[in-house]
Amino acid sequence: MDHNNLLAAWPVVGPGVAGAVFGAGWWFWVDAVVCSAAAVPFLHYLPGFFAMFAALMFNCVNREDIGDGYYSPYDDYEWRVKLWLFISYVVSFVSLAGAVGFLVQDALTDTGPSTWTGTAGVIQCVCVLVSGLIYWTCHSED
Repeated sequence: MDHNNLLAAWPVVGPGVAGAVFGAGWWFWVDAVVCSAAAVPFLHYLPGFFAMFAALMFNCVNREDIGDGYYSPYDDYEWRVKLWLFISYVVSFVSLAGAVGFLVQDALTDTGPSTWTGTAGVIQCVCVLVSGLIYWTCHSED
């Protein structure tokens, strides 16, 4: 299969791949919550929700809108789009940092959820954010 056929198939196959990665991330999290011997506090759910929100935020931006081909000193559109992307990436990295923080907390304490719950939270955040980036690379406005 040559490179051009792969690029032509990506808009068709990409959303399915993104959905599979997204579902796998949530599957890890649900498995960890269901199999946990201790009750999982609501705060442990927040990194996954914020990762989902961040993926939604950066998928609201069209890739063609952030190009460097057009500049107008009277048009504020491009810097607003870049600011929106920056804020969405900050939210995504904060959600990932929160998941890692809960993993460390679960690993260091004997009370509360197991280390697997923290690990699944990190896997969930990574999968959700990667699925958002996969979808962002394959969707178009056509």
